[in-house]
Amino acid sequence: MTFADREDAGAQLAQRLEDLRGHDVVVLGLTRGGVPVAAKVADALDASLDILVVRKLGAPGQPELAMGAIGEDGVRVVEDDVLSRLAPSAGELAEVEQAERAELDRQRARLREGRPGVRLTGRTAVVIDDGVATGSSARAACQVARVRGAARVVLAVPVVATDVLPVLRHAADEVVYVTASDRFAAISAWYDDFEQVGDDRVTDLLSRRDDRALAGKDAAAGSMTGTRAAMDAEVTVTTGTVALPGHLMVPAGATGVVVFAHGSGSSRASPRNTFVARLLNDAGLGTLLLDLLTEGEEADRANVFDIDLLAERLGGAIEWLRGEPAGGDAVIGLFGASTGAAAALSAAARPGARVAAVVSRGGRPDLAGPRLAEVQAPTLLIVGGLDTEVIELNRQAQAQLRGPNRLDVVPEATHLFEEPGALERVAELARDWFAEYLRR
Repeated sequence: MTFADREDAGAQLAQRLEDLRGHDVVVLGLTRGGVPVAAKVADALDASLDILVVRKLGAPGQPELAMGAIGEDGVRVVEDDVLSRLAPSAGELAEVEQAERAELDRQRARLREGRPGVRLTGRTAVVIDDGVATGSSARAACQVARVRGAARVVLAVPVVATDVLPVLRHAADEVVYVTASDRFAAISAWYDDFEQVGDDRVTDLLSRRDDRALAGKDAAAGSMTGTRAAMDAEVTVTTGTVALPGHLMVPAGATGVVVFAHGSGSSRASPRNTFVARLLNDAGLGTLLLDLLTEGEEADRANVFDIDLLAERLGGAIEWLRGEPAGGDAVIGLFGASTGAAAALSAAARPGARVAAVVSRGGRPDLAGPRLAEVQAPTLLIVGGLDTEVIELNRQAQAQLRGPNRLDVVPEATHLFEEPGALERVAELARDWFAEYLRR
């Protein structure tokens, strides 16, 4: 069997997904070739359409051979058998990933054109590509959908290599395909017309779905599908003498922006922080995710625990944000994790900080020391119920706070909130806290 083109493939695939019609479904096309297929499926199911940007990690000297793939929100998957066979050095692997991550960021900014991602929390995500040969990109895409809170992930493709089906079934809750083959040479061989899909075609397909959504059920339900963001871009935050990379997302009409301060061993692309940020974005709040240290500074572990330095950088980021058109008149909140919680509280305690609310996730607020008594901003401390030592440290810190505060313990959760439903509960608590206090 062959397909006339991607639209034909999408029409045939949609027939196998008919049972999803009428459910809370978001169709996600892998850029760029998967988007025309996904658009056809979204039309047939009358579902929301969005994109997932993924990039293959090609082997050094053999770029067509996939060592793995990366996706948005810091997702990364590797092909262990390929890495074992090729044995690339850590430097070679990092060089390839750095180049592909830069291209991923460029492509995301170009294709989204300021559109926020469609909310996935609690919904069924149907991840679609024009075919799967090795599975690296598909696995990365499924992982992104899970990071963004999808309750169920369905991977759907017109054609798939039979030998990768077992690993795909581990990545997705269900795998749907039109045809599978154990004699798989190239995806293009299954199409009469496999013309390359350009950026303009992807943006055109998304715009058409935007227009439909504004007139249909997504607009009525208050979804952000057809809404442009005031800002959605990679940014460089200048504070003092350093330039820090970040991502600023401000939905149109947002009155508040939450600045994230992550802890040691994490980054602005942390799946946990990006998950929380997306739920805040869905609630109409802006977010600024950034690294408070340069790569060189992070190499010195002393800097990671230098709360004064981190608080100074965070204060500089707040001032930078107030100078930006998208955040200049916004009410500011801070979300800190681990040592980032102490930095957030220390920054909020500084004279003239004008921080409206603080949330600490699995944090070490005790490291803020005597500054805790100077914090006036309403503060929510969230700790996992099984993180007993940190619970006690949070209780001690709470006793020193003078402003409105609350300590919430998430039952059966450990320090990183990796248990099913735990991170969702953290995000909901943070959303409700910020929604209450980040109002003009």
